[in-house]
Amino acid sequence: MVNYKEQEKLSLEPQLDANVESPWKLNVMRFKKNKRAVIGLFITLFFIFIATLAPWISPFNPFEYNLQDALQSPNAKHLLGTDQYGRDTLSRIIYGARYSLAIGFIGVGLAIIIGIILGTIAGYFEGAVDVIIMRIIDIFMAFPGFLLALAIVSILGPSIFNLMLAISIFSIPVFSRIMRGEVLSVKNNEFIESSKSMGAKNFFIIINHVIPNCMSSVIVLASMRIATAILAASGLGFLGLGAQPPSPEWGALLSEGRDYIGSSNHLTTFPGLCIMLVVVGLNMLGDGLRDAFDPKTKV
Repeated sequence: MVNYKEQEKLSLEPQLDANVESPWKLNVMRFKKNKRAVIGLFITLFFIFIATLAPWISPFNPFEYNLQDALQSPNAKHLLGTDQYGRDTLSRIIYGARYSLAIGFIGVGLAIIIGIILGTIAGYFEGAVDVIIMRIIDIFMAFPGFLLALAIVSILGPSIFNLMLAISIFSIPVFSRIMRGEVLSVKNNEFIESSKSMGAKNFFIIINHVIPNCMSSVIVLASMRIATAILAASGLGFLGLGAQPPSPEWGALLSEGRDYIGSSNHLTTFPGLCIMLVVVGLNMLGDGLRDAFDPKTKV
């Protein structure tokens, strides 16, 4: 005999499952509805695109001298003009995106890895390990980030690698603290206790349960921190402590053009606009990600 009640229940189950949205799908829907976040994503992807395709879309060799074309204003041949050595400004800005974005993304990427490790160990095991790690973090946080980066680069010497290292060091404390807080809020959940009762090792629990459930805040912070890193790198490059000539890093371009700001202001205007757009785009993206990952936000 056919049990019509069971048959009706089975027929409704697919419909019920179809109506249940996954958390990530809800986050994407929230993000798409935030116009400022979408604009920020577009700006960020645009600069990543031109940095990736720089050798193919750059109209001139950014390192080639041509003194006959020195200090030309924007024209049909050189859309953004030329510098004091006749090098095409547009080409140098396009290649400069590679340097500035690489410094920001790699520097913050290293900080994320180290910060996640330190924050997870401190938050999960607590006790003396937590105290030691967080007191060290507090020492680094006592110094303003830019001044700490300035001191590190001054000691190690000006270079792109040292600049990335400085960016990473002054970003580690922020990621460590936020990761520790997330781990403390997650480690006592029922699914963690269930894994422990089934005999799962701490390493397995941390990798498969703790870290994945703490990454939303790290992702949001990362987008904003990359903007801060690019701004700091440009500031250090302007002071001559970042990428060295002839590298067309945006901060270095500003430094090179400041002597000609009265007669050829295009040398500082366009690199400055690029720095501003990237920083604004990343901050808009970070704000959108924060709202998307906020469970209180309604779709």
